[in-house]
Amino acid sequence: MSENTTSGLDTANELRREALSRWDNEGGALSDNSHLPQQSESQSHELPLTNAELVLLRVRVIALENLLIALLAEASDHQKELVRDMASYISPRDGFTEHPLTIRAAEHMTALVDRASKFKELTQNKSSGP
Repeated sequence: MSENTTSGLDTANELRREALSRWDNEGGALSDNSHLPQQSESQSHELPLTNAELVLLRVRVIALENLLIALLAEASDHQKELVRDMASYISPRDGFTEHPLTIRAAEHMTALVDRASKFKELTQNKSSGP
């Protein structure tokens, strides 16, 4: 493998590790990031996203939500209950700080399950129609 390819892979791995490390404390996970490499001062300053990048992220989130709704529409009751349990799990508990984004995420998870049920009803009615 050439030096440029190896360097490119190292950079890609580091970028992936950085992106994944941002998810470590989402959903109430522990904030112990001792297993992650320490960032230098220059790496800690992230560039703001451009408008085009924000639009692309929105498009991807919409696509993922709709994909998830389609999958949940065919999911078992047990799987849907697991989603509801996770939403309950990430919701604030007594004695813990409420985080508005986590609260909204939990509400959104429950709403996705509800939307999947409605989607399933629509598709069943459509297939059993005239």
